[in-house]
This record gives sequence, C-alpha cells and structure tokens, in this order.
Amino acid sequence: MLSIVFFSCEEEKRDNTPWISLFDNETLNGWTQKGGEATYTVREGAIVGTTVSNTPNSFLTSDKMYGDFILELDYKVDPSMNSGIQIRSNSYPYYRDGQVHGYQIEIDPSDRAWSAGIYDEGRRGWLHPIADENTAAKKAFKQNEWNHYRIEAIGDTLKTWINGIPASHLMDDQTAKGFIGLQVHSIGKDQKPGTEIIWKNIRILTDSLENYSQKSPLPLVNKTNQLTKNEADQGWKMLWDGKTTNGWRGAKSDSFPDKGWVIKDGVLTVLSSGGEESAEGGDIVTIEKYADFELMLDFKLTDGANSGIKYYVDTELNKGPGSSIGLEYQLLDDAKHPDAKLGNHEGSRTLASLYDLIQADVDKPVNPIGEWNRAHIVSKDNQVTHYLNGAKVLEYERKSDSYRKLVANSKYVTWPNFGELDSGQILLQDHGDHVSFKNIKIKPITNK
Repeated sequence: MLSIVFFSCEEEKRDNTPWISLFDNETLNGWTQKGGEATYTVREGAIVGTTVSNTPNSFLTSDKMYGDFILELDYKVDPSMNSGIQIRSNSYPYYRDGQVHGYQIEIDPSDRAWSAGIYDEGRRGWLHPIADENTAAKKAFKQNEWNHYRIEAIGDTLKTWINGIPASHLMDDQTAKGFIGLQVHSIGKDQKPGTEIIWKNIRILTDSLENYSQKSPLPLVNKTNQLTKNEADQGWKMLWDGKTTNGWRGAKSDSFPDKGWVIKDGVLTVLSSGGEESAEGGDIVTIEKYADFELMLDFKLTDGANSGIKYYVDTELNKGPGSSIGLEYQLLDDAKHPDAKLGNHEGSRTLASLYDLIQADVDKPVNPIGEWNRAHIVSKDNQVTHYLNGAKVLEYERKSDSYRKLVANSKYVTWPNFGELDSGQILLQDHGDHVSFKNIKIKPITNK
C-alpha cells in the first residue's frame, strides 16, 4: 500500500508541460554570437559566458525567431557582472551597423537589485525596473547561487518571475518577434576579465500558451504614449498625451477638429473621407513651434492610404483649400496608391520620402499594411535626416543650393523660401484616408 502511495505522489510531481529545449547540453548548435568578442563555451551541461576586455556587449543568440512564448532558464552570475536575457530582439545591418536591440530581462547582482526587470537594449533604456515596493522580488536574487527565471511574452504583454516571485508586468508593443539572447556585458578598464555567467535548463513553450500562462499579481505598467526614464533624462517629451487633444489644434482653426479625428485606446486616428485632402476634419498641428528637433512616432496605414508628417509648417500660408505648407515625411501605401509613381523627382512621393523632393531608399524596411511602423526625423543646423524603423533612408541640407534646385523643380516652386523657416509647427495630415498614430514624442535640440 505504501509503495502505491509513493508512486502516485511521483506521478503528481511529474511535469507534463511540452517544453522544447533550446540547448542540447553539449554544443552551441542553434546559437550564433553577435556583438562583442566575449567567449561562450559548454561546460558540464551548461553554457558559460566569459568576459573579455576591450569589446562591446556580446550576445549568444538563438538562430530561431520567437514571437509569443514562455521561456524558463537557470543562471549563475559572478557578483561583479551585469547581464541579461534578450527576448524579441533583432540585429539588422541598417540599425546601428547591426547592433543588437530589443527587450532584455535584466540580471543584476548589485545592491540595486533590479534582476528580472525589463530593459530596452539599444533603444529606449529602462521600461520596467523593479519597483521599490516589490521587496519580495528585490530580495529574491541568490548571490553566487543558481537563479531561475520565468518569462512570458504573449501579445503586447511581458511578465517575469525570479525564483518564483513575480517581478515585472509590462505592456509594450515595440517588437513582436525576435531571437533569444544570452548577454555577456562589456567590462570597464577597472574590471577583471575572465569572470563568468552560466546558463542551463533553457526551455521554451510556443503552442497553447493560454493553457500554461500564469497570472501576475503586479500592476500592469503600460509604456504606450509614455516616456522611459532614459528618454526623459535625454530631454524627450510627449507631443501627444495619448488621451486628449491638449497641445494640438486644427491647422486652419483655433481649436481641435470636432470631426474626422478619433482618440481611442491610446491611438489617434484620422478617419477616411474618400481620399480628398483636408476635406473632413483637416490637418492638425502642434500649438508650439520647433526649431532644431528630433521627432519620433508610430504610424499605421490602411490599404491604399496616403498621409504625411509635416515639419517647419507655417499655418498662415495657404489659407485656402488643401493642406498646410511645410516639409513632409510622406506616409503612403506604395504598392496601392498612385502617388507613388507621381512627382517631378522620381520616387519622391513614396513612403518616408521628402515629399515631391527626395526619394527614400528603395530598400527601406517596411512593416506590412495594418502593422505599426516608426517614423523618425532629426533636424539640426539645417541638416535633416529621415529614418524608417531605425534605418536612415535619406538626408539633405535645408537652405542649400542643391535643396533650392529641387524646390525649383517641384510643386513647391510657387511658395517663396519653401521649407526655410527657422522654426515651425509639426503637422499630421488629413488626406482623406484612415491612418493611425501613437507614441508621438519630440526632443528639442539646443546648442548648449
């Protein structure tokens, strides 16, 4: 009778979860190193990462890409090291010469105790440090011992646990898919090379996640339309608060349009009115003017849509029909909108181009229609650069002879000194098509 009871208890403890191992305990097959030159070896069924002097952050990355998943692993880290687990991360030649970027689940043996917090490597910095009031998570890390992480990435929600203690609960949709990575952080001149971090029992779930996902008791931190601490420290500010029309007005009105634009669930949308320019709600502009600046926002197009982001706008120009006048970062469904093949300068009306003046790179990285893309404009000392999803797609110099020649052979020739204002408003265009915006932020640039 006793033997039967013992057998039944063992059966209850058996884990029948269909985990998939990411490490064969013998080789680094299925993994590729990116970034720096730290060493990765296999020892006693574990992956060992060892620091090397004079090299940037190193990452051992999975060859497979993962979107939604549940990941578990164990690690042991030298007390002097900082490290992390990359998830939904990527490395593209066009993004900072291949720099690894994406979500990182922090490994922090320091007194700060932010292990299992969420950092945005190579992009926005800290998204979800461990809250001071979460004392259980801050105390959960075991110095000089094995620690266990559980990481859930399902949809736009990320959850982490350290040694069974809930640590982070984040909503953020910056990246939907990427590799898993094991980081060996770069070391300073005063740090000793040859220190180690060790990982083992690396396993993942990718199917039927709803059956295995665990609830987190922690409050959900939503980073949509919010600055990270790093961004705030760098001088960024939200240009739209995600909820109200504060800071914006109609381009041809003292108030925000009462039709044609909708705010819902943290998204600002201009509605379709049949493709006619500024005929319904009309363009909207910032109340404040900007000189040198860095602007970033996410946009989502619908099939065949046309819109634009204008800068150095003067709403006193063109009081008649149509859009207000300013330099334009074109937003367009290149495949379906006829404007992609029009203009005096070939290709200058395609996505991310300087509208009607300079074509964006043909090989630009574009997410499909219906998905979010990121526009980024930097203007300093008349040097202007357009980025799309992290890739530089064009650059030019305002007020230069070459710029003025382009204007002279464009639709803007009728506007004196077009695009040469020292400061102006930022504009989101109503071109009669359904287009959405979020995470609109700006960093004024000073000469200090």
